[in-house]
Amino acid sequence: MATKPRVIGFNHVALEVGDIEEALAFYGRIFDFQLRGKSATMAFIDLGDQFIALQSGCKQPADDGRHVGLVVDDKEAARAALKAAGVKPIDGQFLDFRDPWGQSHRDRRL
Repeated sequence: MATKPRVIGFNHVALEVGDIEEALAFYGRIFDFQLRGKSATMAFIDLGDQFIALQSGCKQPADDGRHVGLVVDDKEAARAALKAAGVKPIDGQFLDFRDPWGQSHRDRRL
């Protein structure tokens, strides 16, 4: 029987957004990040040696169960940045919020 490869990490996560420039502006109001690259329909935000790929063309409605968990170095700074950006966190024990296209995010502190 052939040996199967073991999954050891991920390269990237793709998030569908309505507009690349609007998405970069939204996430830029909340997080300090480095842009890895950009085209008319995609933008790539560095997360260490991984990245988030923002892809234009979001057509599906919000999904309460689907989310992306992000690790931040300062949860209270993230909370303050969300407030300053006018983003209301979702009620609950975590610092959850939705982007303008309904994607749910969960911030966790290192």
